[in-house]
Amino acid sequence: MKKLDLYILRKFLGTFFFAILLIISISVVFDVTEKIDNFFEHGAPLKAIVFDYYKNFIPYFANLFTPLFVFIAVIFFTSKMAYQTEIIAILSSGVSFRRMMFPYFLGAAIIGLFSFLLGGYVIPPANQTRIQFENVYVKNRKAKGLDKIHMQIEPGVFVYLDKYRAYSGNGDHFSMEKYDEKELVSKLSARYAKYDTTSGKWQLRNYVLREFTDGVEHKISSGSKMDTLIANVTPKDFQEERKYFEMMTNTELDNYIDEQRARGVGNLEEFLIEKYKRVASPFSAFILTLIGVSLASRKVRGGMGLHIGVGIALSFSYILFMTISTTFAVNGNMNPMLAVWLPNIVFAAIGFYLYMRAPK
Repeated sequence: MKKLDLYILRKFLGTFFFAILLIISISVVFDVTEKIDNFFEHGAPLKAIVFDYYKNFIPYFANLFTPLFVFIAVIFFTSKMAYQTEIIAILSSGVSFRRMMFPYFLGAAIIGLFSFLLGGYVIPPANQTRIQFENVYVKNRKAKGLDKIHMQIEPGVFVYLDKYRAYSGNGDHFSMEKYDEKELVSKLSARYAKYDTTSGKWQLRNYVLREFTDGVEHKISSGSKMDTLIANVTPKDFQEERKYFEMMTNTELDNYIDEQRARGVGNLEEFLIEKYKRVASPFSAFILTLIGVSLASRKVRGGMGLHIGVGIALSFSYILFMTISTTFAVNGNMNPMLAVWLPNIVFAAIGFYLYMRAPK
């Protein structure tokens, strides 16, 4: 690390964090203005507003805007260096353009690592509190049960529930079938099912248990009430999955995806997109830094304003590209990994082209 490296790194990180702080301050002001009526209408306590909502709102939106402001920060201070002839002085002193990129990529690595840890392990627990606050004091949204649920909870064991009411915790027309390879071993049916939070068991009402041997009904038993422990099944499996992926750490998200795949659930695109995005988004800091330096290191007619304008246009093009590709993935028309990484691949090619044309 030389003085030049520290100089560029300090400018990079300083500009980035100042820009993030500025946009977050503006976002908080606009958000308060938009939601203040909801806060008063639903009686949100001041302590909850500050510590449950805005304390968790700030890191969420800071991480959301990170790729955009990495690009803008690089464009801004590099363009300023170019118009103060600092870039010319650096290159004239014998420092190659590639060597000059070192502190830029070091800054991108610091920001990318910060974004990865924030998005994968810090923000998800914070989102639990923030989203819960929004559901109570902003949107007044209650948990909603699902209908016609059929899933495999472990190999050879299938559960079906006709309708689940999240507000009461009751489900109608429950059944659980167990198979030995393709042969039905037993079938447990009940008119109602309710989860007991104390014991962690399901209470079945008006149940009928049928057991089979060689595919023929061998034994039948029934009763008015049965408490049974159903492995890997809790009420959340029968509730609407509203932004669950935002509340899961990387480890929890991987485990959830594996668990749902084992159950035979096919509609996992949103969860897979979130998984890949948590790596692709921090990595984009390197690509956008390369594009920013290659663009802003050259003096052009139009001054710094032209550089910033082009930078903002490319930033929003990246975000738009990401939005379109992930929409295709959610609809099942594109592989989720390809959809998330495609903008990085395209903009990496753009970055390489601009790097080759940058003044050396």
